[in-house]
Amino acid sequence: MAEAIYVGGLLVATPLLDDPNFRRSVVLVLEHDEDGGTLGVVLNRPSEIAVTQVLPSWDPLVTGPPVLFEGGPVQTDSALALAVVLSGEEPLGWRRLQGRAAVSRLGTVDLDAPPEILAGEISQMRIFAGYAGWTAGQLENELKEGAWYVVDSEQGDTFDPDPSALWRTVLRRQKGDLALVATFPDDPMLN
Repeated sequence: MAEAIYVGGLLVATPLLDDPNFRRSVVLVLEHDEDGGTLGVVLNRPSEIAVTQVLPSWDPLVTGPPVLFEGGPVQTDSALALAVVLSGEEPLGWRRLQGRAAVSRLGTVDLDAPPEILAGEISQMRIFAGYAGWTAGQLENELKEGAWYVVDSEQGDTFDPDPSALWRTVLRRQKGDLALVATFPDDPMLN
């Protein structure tokens, strides 16, 4: 398990977190500054809204499922896209995340740019409606309360083909007792 919040790390909701916005969610940290707060996107909440309905010109570049993902409860009327570049270069319309090796080719996409300039440059892309955000100290307090696990990400997490299973998948690969949390039932009262 990771020790501190960092760009490219994952916040995995503990079974104690019952906020419907984050219940059993996996959040990729995109920005973190102890003085300014934290920003991330929920990776495992595909919506039923097709990308073609909202941003049709970007649809050919989106990695399946070709829907908008619910990135979090903040600014749900705006979109944020993540993409992996094919080379180590930083193409026009794409900005690298400043994190660890697991996100070395992952970055944000300027959705106002023409998709054609990135078409041959990226291998995977997802679009998120909204994001998750915490003010300075807020996330740290939630960690102390036992709402989140902070764990290392792996390259496939952002574009997992089965996002609904990501919470269990991420927990299952952890060492020690944390892996057992993956078997925690959805409703412990039914156990």
